[in-house]
Amino acid sequence: MMIGDRKETALMKDGGQSLKSKIAAAILVGLLLGCAFAVFYPNGIIVSSLLSLRQVAGANSEVITTSSCENVELKRKIRELTEKLQLAEQEKDNAQKQQKAGPFGTVKGLRTNPTVVGDESVNPKLGKILEEVAVNRELIVTLANSNVKDVLEVWFTNIKRVGIPNYLVFALDEEIYSFCQSNDVPVYKKDVEEIKEDNKFESIARTGESHAVSGLKFRILREFMQMGYSVLLSDVDIVYLQNPFEYLYRDSDVESMTDGHNNMTAYGYNDVFDEPKMGWSRYVFTTRIWVYNSGFFYIRPTIPSIELLDRVAGRLARENAWDQAVFNEELFYPSHPGYEGLHASRRTMDYYMFMNSKVLFKTVRKNPQLRKLKPVIIHLNYHPDKLRRMKAVVDYYVNGKQNALEPFPDGTSW
Repeated sequence: MMIGDRKETALMKDGGQSLKSKIAAAILVGLLLGCAFAVFYPNGIIVSSLLSLRQVAGANSEVITTSSCENVELKRKIRELTEKLQLAEQEKDNAQKQQKAGPFGTVKGLRTNPTVVGDESVNPKLGKILEEVAVNRELIVTLANSNVKDVLEVWFTNIKRVGIPNYLVFALDEEIYSFCQSNDVPVYKKDVEEIKEDNKFESIARTGESHAVSGLKFRILREFMQMGYSVLLSDVDIVYLQNPFEYLYRDSDVESMTDGHNNMTAYGYNDVFDEPKMGWSRYVFTTRIWVYNSGFFYIRPTIPSIELLDRVAGRLARENAWDQAVFNEELFYPSHPGYEGLHASRRTMDYYMFMNSKVLFKTVRKNPQLRKLKPVIIHLNYHPDKLRRMKAVVDYYVNGKQNALEPFPDGTSW
């Protein structure tokens, strides 16, 4: 008897859930139909018909203009409701994909989130360029202004030499835009009207301070993500020696190079914190990892990726903070009281393949075996004399000059 009661209760619960779902769906459909009705008859059937007659007769055009504005607003609301309906359907699909756990050792959670549906209406002008430049809906993107013109030339010269077709320079001023065009480099620049509407963009593009430009990229990347393109975001102080797309895993939302210089710092380690006054419990193990480099990372167009960009861009707009620190905090900080952590998957790139300049000048150039390696890229992120060291990297790895790296110190003189 109790078993029967439980089954009946379960059925009632299932029925209740189904009824709630149907009611919710009916409400959304009703709202959509109501908004659609409002779009086509913004003033009611009778009034709209009268307005149409007045329009034909050459009546007051202000009424028509007002109706057009209302139509635009109502269409926007319809689009928002449609997006909410799609999100509800997505959550429903996820609930239906529940499954039983397999035997011990066979269970593996999902790492790769689905990509968003591309929306070319976000930026039609950029969309046309991406259709021509991108390969398999992915490309390298860098931001540049006239302050980094010489470094940018080394950047795209080596990209061309390697034979990478899918790359784009996001020009922040007219000089760089013209420079790229004259060198047959794929380039995009915002229209004057767009820049005027975005005061922050105009200010940063004009002043060109490096950290400000670095922070701007998170806002810019969002358009690429919304249009459904994966982006390998690249600073200009990077020398390309191989095609990086051949070395990506594409199994995470974010795949980034590291500022670490060995297995421990790059991939994580236990660091023991010692507090002697605690006596028996003086030692505490902590998990540490050196930060991801926000100047070179591959990001897929997923909901967590876009949320990451929104979070970082939002904080940088409110705080006087370093973009790389904020980037890592949002990627790694867990949920805790008063804060909801980001649920984004991440992968650390091989630090010998995607090499920072500390690894190169402190370790690799001094080791006979490591000197034989051919990295995919080298990022001159640890050193300020970027142009000289970039040219030395090209001389060593491309031109075969074995002593090209020797004149430089491990670090800097300041």
